[in-house]
Amino acid sequence: MKPILGTCYYPEHWDEALWPEDALKMSQLGLKLVRIGEFSWSRIEPKPGEYDWAWLDRAIEVLGDQGLKVVMGTPSATPPRWMLDRYPDMLAVDEDGQHRKFGSRRHYCFSHAPYREEAAKIAELMAERYGGNRHVHSWQLDNEYGCHDTILSYSDAARKEFRRWLKAKYSDIAVLNEAWGNIFWSMAYSEFEDVDLPNLTVTEPNPSHVMDFRRFSSDQVVVFNKALVTAVRRFCDKPLIHNYMGRITEFDHYKVGDDLDIASWDSYPLGFLVDRCGASKEWQRRFERQGDPDLQALHHDLYRTVGRGRWWVMEQQPGPVNWAPFNPAPLPGMVRLWTLEAIAHEAEAVCYFRWRQAPFAQEQMHAGLLRPDSKESASYPEIEAVIKEISELGDIACCQADVALVFDYESCWAWEAQPQGQGFDAFGVVFEFYRGLRRLGLTVDIVRPDVETLDGYKLLLAPGLFNLHDRLLEQIDRFDGVSMLGPRTGSRDQNFRIPTPLPPALDGFDCTVEYVETFPKESARKLQSNGSIHTWFESLQTSESVFEFLDDGSPVLVGNGKNFYLGAWPDELAMQSILLRLAEKAQLSTEVLPEGVRKRETQSHEFVFNHNAESVMFRDELLSPAEVRIRLKK
Repeated sequence: MKPILGTCYYPEHWDEALWPEDALKMSQLGLKLVRIGEFSWSRIEPKPGEYDWAWLDRAIEVLGDQGLKVVMGTPSATPPRWMLDRYPDMLAVDEDGQHRKFGSRRHYCFSHAPYREEAAKIAELMAERYGGNRHVHSWQLDNEYGCHDTILSYSDAARKEFRRWLKAKYSDIAVLNEAWGNIFWSMAYSEFEDVDLPNLTVTEPNPSHVMDFRRFSSDQVVVFNKALVTAVRRFCDKPLIHNYMGRITEFDHYKVGDDLDIASWDSYPLGFLVDRCGASKEWQRRFERQGDPDLQALHHDLYRTVGRGRWWVMEQQPGPVNWAPFNPAPLPGMVRLWTLEAIAHEAEAVCYFRWRQAPFAQEQMHAGLLRPDSKESASYPEIEAVIKEISELGDIACCQADVALVFDYESCWAWEAQPQGQGFDAFGVVFEFYRGLRRLGLTVDIVRPDVETLDGYKLLLAPGLFNLHDRLLEQIDRFDGVSMLGPRTGSRDQNFRIPTPLPPALDGFDCTVEYVETFPKESARKLQSNGSIHTWFESLQTSESVFEFLDDGSPVLVGNGKNFYLGAWPDELAMQSILLRLAEKAQLSTEVLPEGVRKRETQSHEFVFNHNAESVMFRDELLSPAEVRIRLKK
């Protein structure tokens, strides 16, 4: 695999006389891809049924004449103002019952069928016109599903569709009442039309009700995306892509990705540091110009799985952004590091957002590769350097990792519906295990909860998994390596009931979760070995061997040498101790890395990244700030 680089461009924002100059400069820089069109609906169709394609025709030709390949975006993330006049009920409604307004983007409700038809229509018209264009390389459908809290809508359209969804799932209202346990608090319904959306209740709604609403809301994204796929596929067989976001878990990306050819995501390491990695203020200060050392990597590995091996970075931060609480400039060298890190995780393409900084509207403070005056920005020389470096790198030979880590979107919904204690969330649990593995120098694959096979892996981790998928249970049963479940794994069935026998309920594994305690993170409880546990603790009844105890003798990690169960959320020291033990059992080689240093192994290369703002000793050599060291394997 030889990766390529690109950028995001908005020809409609600039004087047409500037297009050839921009295209030439992109080509001279060494860029190969240009994404256009994803926010251009009002320019393409300024009035209902009146289309202006000529400007887009010319833009594609100008870019194509310089050897640039176009990623064509369908524009349904930004419906024009006249669309709202046509469908005033298309707006999403938030949990407090407030309608979203026109004046920004992503203001549609996924459940609104007429708008879905309009979105598919414009996508089909674009595909009919450009599907066979020799300069069009691939298609991005819509833009950033879920950004700005736009998956969960409590509109009339959502209410009607939710009732239809429930009727299709349960057929009989008595079956729904039984599944949800509606005998509790006299919540039984007489007919599906009685079921409302689970918001504005006096206290918490039934978690089974919430869970089905979350599944329904996710399915609406799948239906919407499939409508766009069908529309474009009528006239085009080129790769279809969506650009997902960081730590957006409100819909099942695996299911959306099943209908697409490539997954991509929008990587903003500095923008995500404050609100998406869950780190302390001290950690944020340490990495404020570099980004969290593990958050981008986790998403790289996640979206590689969503794309079934094919994935891109569609938007890579090249400078300060405009939307975070604070917006520092990247440390010199970090744009190069972020690019090479994505490539180390087998990205086919990395595209920078955006080509030129906009001098107007909401994103005018968002840096691009060029300043608003068309002069090169601070990151431009780094991109020149990394393009040359990639050309000399050779092909990246992909390989399966030794460690598989399960990530599940339903688990995120479940523990948001019933966290049981402040601070417990499925993404956070998985992220801390991922970080712990990377600190030991291990390369990780993210796997789906319905993973088809675990063949070739040596270690499987499934923390915080709401429900154990039958296929995963079958794979664990025949797995030759070492597996560890928990905390909280398998603690509910699909209807959000505590199952019997009590979890973890693995065949041939004598361990039962008797009860659960939650407590503040600052009330951590010490282990007899290293570190402490925080937030979550399960009282385990077991005759299996105990490998980690609390100070009071309570078991925390139990196992039989092949299967393990962890009944708590470990801190950093405890995590390292537990993961070292499991790695040793799985016969994995580990290397405790200096803080902020990470490595990634492929079949052909070893990449080492220094995310620190200072030099660090590693393997008796000094790594400079933001240094990337690449070793070609023999």
